[in-house]
Amino acid sequence: MGSKYTPIPKDSDVELQTRNDVHNPEKSRLKLLPFGDIESFVDPETGDLGALTHDEGDESDGLDIDDYALVGSEHGNGSGIHGAVFNLTTTIIGAGIMALPATMKVLGLVLGILLIILMGILSEISVEILVRFSVLCKASSYGEVVQCALGRNAKILSEICIIVNNAGVLIVYLIIMGDVMSGSLHHLGVFDQWLGHGVWDHRKLLILVVVLFFLAPLCALEKIDSLSLTSAASVALAIVFVIVCFVVAFIKLIEGKIEAPRMTPDFSSKRAILDLLVVIPIMSNAYVCHFNVQPIYNELEGRSPQKMNRVGRLTTLLCIGVYIATAISGYLLFGKDTESDVLTNFDKDLGIPFSSALNYIVRVGYIFHLVLVFPVVHFSLRQTVDALVFERSAPLSESRKRSLSLTAVLLVLIYFGSTMIPNIWTAFKFTGATTAVSLGFTFPSLIALSLSRRGQSLSDGEKLLSWLMLILAVIVSIVGVIGNIYGLKSQTK
Repeated sequence: MGSKYTPIPKDSDVELQTRNDVHNPEKSRLKLLPFGDIESFVDPETGDLGALTHDEGDESDGLDIDDYALVGSEHGNGSGIHGAVFNLTTTIIGAGIMALPATMKVLGLVLGILLIILMGILSEISVEILVRFSVLCKASSYGEVVQCALGRNAKILSEICIIVNNAGVLIVYLIIMGDVMSGSLHHLGVFDQWLGHGVWDHRKLLILVVVLFFLAPLCALEKIDSLSLTSAASVALAIVFVIVCFVVAFIKLIEGKIEAPRMTPDFSSKRAILDLLVVIPIMSNAYVCHFNVQPIYNELEGRSPQKMNRVGRLTTLLCIGVYIATAISGYLLFGKDTESDVLTNFDKDLGIPFSSALNYIVRVGYIFHLVLVFPVVHFSLRQTVDALVFERSAPLSESRKRSLSLTAVLLVLIYFGSTMIPNIWTAFKFTGATTAVSLGFTFPSLIALSLSRRGQSLSDGEKLLSWLMLILAVIVSIVGVIGNIYGLKSQTK
């Protein structure tokens, strides 16, 4: 028939790209069209929908469908589903898992477990919303889909949220590494227990060595797909940590060496109520991975929304299981003495055979886990800073010098941040009440509601869920910020 196109199934998604601007492909990618549905065309520059719907014979816009190259959704290279699951799981299971046993101490086991499950389900729904509208808007980053739905100012705000959230998370990673290796005020470090007092007691120096010789080489990698193997290793190390905690707790429970845990929240004091106000934002931090959804989707082999949704659901199931096991076992092991960073509790006798060896396995293994997680979170931080500061420059992947310079600057700032923030609870309660809630729930629900008013239909159930997430996000933010402010005032008295 002389056609220039390859036949594809009617229900496939396709990209239409111009051939004109080869130096700036972002300007060439104008629209995404579910095949056979011409009214779903979107212009990411303006956010307008239905850009191709015009009267027949009207040639004033100069738009001809033959001016576009047809690109199918299959891609020859990229990560498979398992690699994507490992990368997304690594983004989620980081330092937040260390604070979960302490949240059980505040919430009680029943409410704590219910919140872990609820937050996981809501997070997965928001990820699927994000994937759906990212594909619709042909967005390659979190900021782009926000701009398509809410405008340029909202995009800038979302990028600031990503920067603050990711920088805060990476600072927490370094704080945990320092706590475990050099010790803290009430706990001994691994090196102190192995070698006694020495130069390793200098916490800042030890963290600097880790940053320079372990983290910097991994952070210098250009593609997130390059981190699939390290992500798989980090997930394995996290699971080892969970298994050890769970087995130790189970043995002590059978031997009757564990005190009965509190099942419900404590409302007996003003301090307990204040802890309740800040613990839910900390819980919301546990599932924030949305800033890495687009980079992982972009490098998914044979990518499609359905395939990415499968990645998200598998990741959520894995994380819910890991979180519940860690929260319960950590709280059962240490009870009312559970620290905000539960790793620091593993410096004492656990009351079972081979206690010392298990302590070292847990702490050292999780340090390696954080070293492998660090570059995955850093990747999206670097991409977002570049998009915000060098918006009109060539893509970061085309400028190795700019990539390495950004990596160096960010690592320096994160290092200094880790030397000034006292503990992970302080960092999590502020980022959880502000940036984490915004990235995980506020922006995705606003994206869905905004684009639904511009021609993209949502079912009644989807609209209800979007409104529910938005309302919950606003409540959690307000309550969390008030609780944090009140807590600071209480500490200064």
